[in-house]
Amino acid sequence: MIPTRTKARVLVVDDSVTMRAFFGSIFDRARGIEVVGTAASAEEARRMIVQLRPNVMTLDIEMPGMNGLDYLEEVMRDRPMPVIMLSSLTQKGAEASFQALERGAIDCFPKPTSENREEFAQRLSALVVAAANGSARSARYAREVPARTGSAHHHHHSPAFDWNGRIAVASASTGGVDALLQLLPGLPVDGPPIVVSLRIEPEFVAPLMQRLKTRCPARVMLAEDGRPLRRGEIQIACDPATHAVIDRWPDPAVKLLRTDPVNGARPSASLLFATAARTAGANAVGAILTGIGTDGVAGIKALHAAGAITIAQDSATCLVDQAPAAARAAGAIARDLPIEAIAAAILDGCRAAVDAAA
Repeated sequence: MIPTRTKARVLVVDDSVTMRAFFGSIFDRARGIEVVGTAASAEEARRMIVQLRPNVMTLDIEMPGMNGLDYLEEVMRDRPMPVIMLSSLTQKGAEASFQALERGAIDCFPKPTSENREEFAQRLSALVVAAANGSARSARYAREVPARTGSAHHHHHSPAFDWNGRIAVASASTGGVDALLQLLPGLPVDGPPIVVSLRIEPEFVAPLMQRLKTRCPARVMLAEDGRPLRRGEIQIACDPATHAVIDRWPDPAVKLLRTDPVNGARPSASLLFATAARTAGANAVGAILTGIGTDGVAGIKALHAAGAITIAQDSATCLVDQAPAAARAAGAIARDLPIEAIAAAILDGCRAAVDAAA
């Protein structure tokens, strides 16, 4: 069933000779990747795209002449292709990287330190191959996520949410920033409790939380050990040192576990989903969003088997359709939906039924 893989034809754009050589050596060692060219500036990259027809680009944010962010915007407009941004680990770098995600980059990697080079090489190579194989899409991400004007004040007029006591759990990795910025503002101030497992570079947590807090009617916070699941609260688990799990029923709470990664992932979406299946069972709604790899699939199978409502972000709106595709292939998904329809689907699953005829 595995489709033949397209070779990744990468253009490396970086003003540092050392970094160009470093990325070149990573990609030369990786299977399924060919470096078609390296460019030191946006100007050089423009010419090379026309000649060499790359299907993936790595782009440095800090460059002389036109900076990476402005060039990214141009690429998304004129030659949309998956672009992976590389940036320094400063606070300024994190904010710029975040803007790059909002403007259409499929992911941003901090430039590696000397210790984590091997792991960096593996992750970057896996992403480049996924990007070239159409399981990473970028054209529709070339847009600013609109801020919801005054969303914090909407709730005075909207009818109270008639909650049936169910909880929601969701997961995302690559592309998750964009997905959460589209999904979470659609949940009302008194909506169901939701816990999200998100694998994201630690530097992006602060800019993401800041944006979510200004755009979401519900309260958004980092997951806290022992914190009860309360309506109107969205807990985001993104600490790479802990797993978030659902503990107890009928008064569920989040527990943070300091244990080994599960299938290479921490926090593990599968662990979050499987513990929701064990505690809440059919009183849960699970959603698996855009992401690389298969984290979450085993857990969403457990949710599906327990009678929970299971949702996957559809292929067309996923930035990387690996985790959702694997969940669909496992027969664990009841509803396959575009990201813009998922908030409503979660609310439907957590709303008290009016009556059978409705």
